[in-house]
Amino acid sequence: MAWTRVFLLGAVLVLSSFCLAAGQITHPSEVTALRAIRRKLSDPKKRLNNWKSKDPCASNWTGVICSMNPNDGYLHVQELRLLNFSLNGKLAPELGLLSYMTILDFMWNNISGSIPREIGDITSLNLLLLNGNQISGSLPEELGNLTNLNRFQVDLNNISGPLPKSFGNLTSCQHFLLDNNNLLGYLPPELSQMPNLKILQLDNNNFGGTEIPESYGNMSKLLKLSLRNCNLQGSIPNLSGIPNLLYLDLSHNQLTGSIPSNRLSNNITTIRLSNNMLSGSIPSSFSGLPHLERLSLENNLLNGSISSAIWENVTFAANATLTLDFQNNSFSDISGSFVPPSNVTIKLNGNPLCTNANALNIVQFCGTANGEDEAPGSPDNSNITCPSQSCPLNDHFEYVPGSPVSCCCAAPLGVGFLLRSPSISEFPPYTDQFKAYITSNLGLVPYQLCIDSLIWQKGQRLRLRMYLKFFPQYNNQSNTFNTREIQRIIDLIATFTIPVDDIFGPYDLLNFTLVGPYSDGISKGVIAGIVLGGLSFATVIVLVIAVVFRKKQPRHGRKDSKQQPFSKTAVIIEGVKGFSFGEMEIATENFSEANQIGQGGYGKVYKGILADGTVVAIKRAQHGSLQGEREFFTEIGLLSRLHHRNLVSLVGYCDEEQEQMLVYEFMPNGSLHSLLSARSRGTLTFVTRLHIALCSAKGVLYLHTEAYPPIIHRDIKANNILLDSKLNAKVSDFGISRLVPVTDGEEVATAHVSTVVRGTPGYLDPEYFCTHKLTEKSDVYSLGIVFLELLTGMQPISHGRNIVREVTAACQSGAMFSIIDQNMGPFPSDCVKKFMTLALRCSQDLMKDRPSMLEVVRELENISSMLRQAGHSRSESNTSGSGISGMGTSAVYPGRNSYVSGFPGSDLVSGVIPTIRPR
Repeated sequence: MAWTRVFLLGAVLVLSSFCLAAGQITHPSEVTALRAIRRKLSDPKKRLNNWKSKDPCASNWTGVICSMNPNDGYLHVQELRLLNFSLNGKLAPELGLLSYMTILDFMWNNISGSIPREIGDITSLNLLLLNGNQISGSLPEELGNLTNLNRFQVDLNNISGPLPKSFGNLTSCQHFLLDNNNLLGYLPPELSQMPNLKILQLDNNNFGGTEIPESYGNMSKLLKLSLRNCNLQGSIPNLSGIPNLLYLDLSHNQLTGSIPSNRLSNNITTIRLSNNMLSGSIPSSFSGLPHLERLSLENNLLNGSISSAIWENVTFAANATLTLDFQNNSFSDISGSFVPPSNVTIKLNGNPLCTNANALNIVQFCGTANGEDEAPGSPDNSNITCPSQSCPLNDHFEYVPGSPVSCCCAAPLGVGFLLRSPSISEFPPYTDQFKAYITSNLGLVPYQLCIDSLIWQKGQRLRLRMYLKFFPQYNNQSNTFNTREIQRIIDLIATFTIPVDDIFGPYDLLNFTLVGPYSDGISKGVIAGIVLGGLSFATVIVLVIAVVFRKKQPRHGRKDSKQQPFSKTAVIIEGVKGFSFGEMEIATENFSEANQIGQGGYGKVYKGILADGTVVAIKRAQHGSLQGEREFFTEIGLLSRLHHRNLVSLVGYCDEEQEQMLVYEFMPNGSLHSLLSARSRGTLTFVTRLHIALCSAKGVLYLHTEAYPPIIHRDIKANNILLDSKLNAKVSDFGISRLVPVTDGEEVATAHVSTVVRGTPGYLDPEYFCTHKLTEKSDVYSLGIVFLELLTGMQPISHGRNIVREVTAACQSGAMFSIIDQNMGPFPSDCVKKFMTLALRCSQDLMKDRPSMLEVVRELENISSMLRQAGHSRSESNTSGSGISGMGTSAVYPGRNSYVSGFPGSDLVSGVIPTIRPR
C-alpha cells in the first residue's frame, strides 16, 4: 500500500486543529509547563517522544491542540487530549499554567497520585475528563473555581476524602460524575447550588452514614440523581420539586422511613429504591406514571397491598416494558384486577402473599428470582431471508437490516460505544430514538445504523456498552464507504461533536473496527493511528508511519522519470504556463514545511515565488488524487477559460515526474475562514463583510451563468473563499465541481445533475444530500451558510449546534441582534436585518424556497446601495491596512438587546439607517 494512502487515512481531517503558522511560537510559560507534565508521565508506548522538540504547538506535540491569542500574539494550549495512552506517573502542578485550556482529557490511563490544586487556576476549562485512572488523594477545594466547567468526569478512580463545599460554585456544570471512588464524609448541601446540573452521579462511594440533603429536591434542571451504594442513612427527601427528573437511584443504602407520597416527574423512567430499610406502603403517586420502565422496591420492609393501578391507565408505547420488582418485602395483599398486560413483569417472591399464591391466582409472579434482567444482546439482529452466497460474509459484508432495498449487501464500519449515564433502564423502547439521534448528528439516515449488541456493564448498571455498525447509503454503484466518509464519521464521533442527549447522556468512544474492504492490508498499528487521529492527537504518529512506509516503498519510478522530456504530450493552453518540476522545487524551497499554507482533499498547498518574482499558490496533488493525463489537461483547459475578478485565477500547471500541480494567483489575506477566526475577526466591519459576500456571490453567479458550460461549484465554504490584499473575495477550488448540462438547440437540458453526494458537512445542501440531485440552488444553500458565518462569527457546526437552527430560533424569538458577531462593531440595523433575511432564504431546506444566484446578487447590491445612501462606504484608500473604513461618527447606538419585530423584514425601507452595537 502506498505511503500516501496511510497518511490520508490517519489524518482524519484534524490537521486544521494544529497551529502551523510560520513565525508563531508557544507562550514560554506553557512550553515550560508541558515539559514538566512530560517529565511526570511515563509512556510505555513511547508516543510522547515528540514532546522533546522545542515548540509544542508549532511542532505538533501529540495531543496538544493550540490556538493563537490576538492580545499577546502567542500560541496557547487550548486542548490537551491524551486519552487511552497507557500513561503512568502523576499529573504535574504545572498544568495550572495552561490558563487558556478548555479541554483536559486524560481518560483511560494508569495515572496515579492526586489531582493538583493548580488545575483550579484554569478558569477557562470546559471539560475535565480524568475517569478510568488510579488517581488517589482528596479533591482540592480550588477545583470549585472552574466556573466555566461543563463536565466534571473523574469517576472510576481511587479518590478519597470529602466532597469540597466549593463545588457548589460550579455554576456551568451539567454533568458531575464521581462514582466508583472512595469518597468519605457527607453529601454537601452546597451541590444543590449548581444551577445547571443535569446529572449528579456519586454511586459506590462511602459517605459515612449521612443523610441526603433536603435541598437536593430543589435542583430544577436535574435529570438524573444516582446515589447507589453510598452508605446513606435517614429518610428520602421530597424530590417532587425536580420537574424533569428521569432517573432516580437511591438503592443499596440504609435509608429508613416511608417513601414520600409526593408525585415525581411524569417523565421519570426509573425508580430504584431497593436494598434499603424502607417501611410503609407503596405510595399512590407511583401509579399511572406514563414513561416508567422500572420500579425496584425489593429487599425493604414495605407492607400493605399492591395495587394494579400502577400499570393501569398507562398507554404503553411500542416496545415499551414495565418491570415491577417487589421481592422480599412484607406485602400481604393485592388490590384491583391483577391481570397485567404481557409487557408488564411483576416479581413478588419473598412476600407473605405468595404463601396464598393459588388462591390469589398469582403463582406466575412468585417464582424464584434471577436478579436483574440483562439488556438484549443484539436488538437489530432481525431474521433476514436472503441468499448467503450473494453477500460474502468472509469479506465482512453483511445484509443491511433496515435497508429500504431488500437484501442490500454492504460493508459496515464498526464502532465501540459507551453510554456513560443514560437516564433509562430498558433500551429497546428507545432504539429508534437513539438511531435518529446518532445518525442525524452524523449526517446519515437511521437505516444506516445497526445496533449489533448492547449490555449493561456488570456492577455499573449506569453504563450501557454498545457495538454499532454504520452502513453506507444504498446506491447502485458502491456498497462501501469511501475514505473521505470514513474519516468524516470517525472525526465527528471521536471529537465529541455529537451533542449530549438528555435521555442517553454523555458518551465515550471505545474503538473503531476497520476490517474487510476498509482494512486494505493496514496493520493494527496503523488502525490505531487512524483512531487516535480522529481523536485529534495522532497526526505525528501517522506522519512517522508515513515516512517509514515511504522509505520502504519504491519511488514509483520517479528517478527514471527525471530523464523523460518535460511535456509528455504537446499541449498548449492559452493563458496558462507549463512549469517543470524543478521550477516548482525552486519556487517552494523544495516544498519546505515553512512554505506550506494549507492542505485539502487534493493535496498540500505551498506558497511559491517564481523566477520572475511572482508570488503564487501551488497545489500539489497527493498520489491518491492523481488523474489521468487526459483528465488533468481537460480540467486545466476548463479552468483556463474561467476569467472573473471574483474567481482565483489559474497561472499554470506542472505535469512531470508523476506529479500534478496547479499554480494559482496568491491571495495574501488567506481564506475567509481564517479571517473570521479569533485572531483577526476584530478587523471586519459590517461594510467589509457585506463586500466579501457580494464578491463571493458574483463569482458563483459567473460560474452558473457565464461559464461555458455552466459550472456548479459543489463545495462552497469559508475555506474556499480567498481574500486579496484589499479584502476582495475570490472563489477558489473547483476540484469537485460539476458541469451543468446545456441545451444544443434541439433538446431540453435536465434541471439537475445526478451525482454521488460530495461536499463539506455544515455547508451541504440537505435536499441534495437526500436526493443526490445537484442543482445551482445547492450552491445557493452553501453560500447562505457563509453569509450566516459572516453575520454571526459562528461555525456551521460546532459542538452539535447547527448555525441555521441557532440563527432561525434567535430571529423567530425577536433576538436576532443578540447573535450578531460581537467583533463586528457598530452596524446599520436595517441593512443587517435585510442581509440576515437573505441568508436564511438561501439556507432553506427545500430548493424551491431558495432564491437564484442572480436574485442573491441583486439583493446584496440593494443593501450596498442603502449603505452608500446613508454615508457608509468602504474606502479603497483604507484597504492597505485592515481593509476597513469606519462607520462614521454620527452612528446611533441603541441597546444591545434590541428586539426585532416583523422578521423577515419585508417592511424595510431605505433612508436613514440606525446603527447598533452587537452584544
